[in-house]
Amino acid sequence: MKGPVLAFALLSAPWAYLVPTGASADDWPQWLGPRRDGIWRETGIIDRFPPSGPRVLWRTQIGGGYSGPSVAAGRVYVMDRIVGQDPPSGQGSKRRPPNGKERILCLDASDGRILWEHAYERTYGISYSSGPRVTPTVDGDRVYALGAEGDLHCLDAASGRVIWRRDLQADFRAKSPIWGFAGHPLVDGDRLICLVGGEGSTAVAFDKRSGKEIWRALSAKEPGYCPPTMIEASGRKQLIIWHAEALNALDPETGAVHWSEPFPCRAGMSIAQPRLMGDLLLVTTFYNGPLMMRLAPDRPSATVAWRGNSENERQTDRLHAVMCTPFLEDGHIYGVCSYGQLRCLRADTGERIWSTLKATTRDGAEVRWGNAFIVKHADRFFLANELGELIIARLTPAGYDEIGRAQLIEPTNPDPRRTVVWSHPAFANRRVYARNDREIICASLAQD
Repeated sequence: MKGPVLAFALLSAPWAYLVPTGASADDWPQWLGPRRDGIWRETGIIDRFPPSGPRVLWRTQIGGGYSGPSVAAGRVYVMDRIVGQDPPSGQGSKRRPPNGKERILCLDASDGRILWEHAYERTYGISYSSGPRVTPTVDGDRVYALGAEGDLHCLDAASGRVIWRRDLQADFRAKSPIWGFAGHPLVDGDRLICLVGGEGSTAVAFDKRSGKEIWRALSAKEPGYCPPTMIEASGRKQLIIWHAEALNALDPETGAVHWSEPFPCRAGMSIAQPRLMGDLLLVTTFYNGPLMMRLAPDRPSATVAWRGNSENERQTDRLHAVMCTPFLEDGHIYGVCSYGQLRCLRADTGERIWSTLKATTRDGAEVRWGNAFIVKHADRFFLANELGELIIARLTPAGYDEIGRAQLIEPTNPDPRRTVVWSHPAFANRRVYARNDREIICASLAQD
């Protein structure tokens, strides 16, 4: 499979300890927001789009990439890649030049001015080579950025000065996954936890201040692409590492394994972030479908609640997600399946309640890896689909209720042999920040 493991834009429980130091309620300082749960909590947001769509406040030219923006303390951080020439539309990633520069950019959130950039040469050997995949993580006065070939940087958030750097391939003998390094690093206390790879180092915790290794854990032939996820169960924190062979829970302080459930994922496609609701923990993948675990109430342990019965992405049952991290709420699962079907399922059994293609396609036809990212706001959702549209809709067991949609940004990436936007937007300052392979834009979503 020449797959879409890129935006990966791959969620976890909303525990306060996941909020990076210094983040405000109005910021979006990391993957999926302040609490890494895909919920936008600001007030004063529009109920419907104006007739002409959201007002674009600024746009700034950037290079290619799937890295979503993060927003913190009046600044926007994003990664891109600069090469000599992009491939002709529809030709896929193999036509992109292997040599180029990865960049970490910092922009003024108010007007889009580039305040600083850190650039470095990096040869790509990965498929779908538009650019970096990972959303920068802002933690107080530092920003952490992970490139597609394993360049891990800690930078001063104000100036861009490099504080420390690690080369994950060289330091851990970790082979770059076919679709590149894509697991968004997680800050937990003094630790920066990363999905790495290599023997005994699928997950690695670094001292976030110095970059020194604290612990390493797990081995897998393919590390997959799923970001490290912190949950709380049985009265204690558990670090969830889902690699392409098993779903694992670790002690975040030591890396010791609490429990592990085998779950081989074809093509290494462990991507969408695990989701917790009550004592249920869900993962789901393109070929092999879903696995739902039930967490023990009195100790760090888990048993299988249910799993999918199909390992075929066309003949699916339940939910075969690709890049879209599902949203769990009120006993139900909302997620995008293998060919763009937005589905609602019962969380306790996996039974399908409804399905629609309205959120991901214009003509109602199924499309391989069709995608929309899901963000909750108040009693509705903002859905950013691969067509560059932003949709406001209510998702309930009763069905999909679309309130409105607007064209937010142009789809420009031709890698899946159609032009798409596979980068997760950020929601902050009553605005939305979105990027494609040519520009990053900021549009107002504030009530007048």
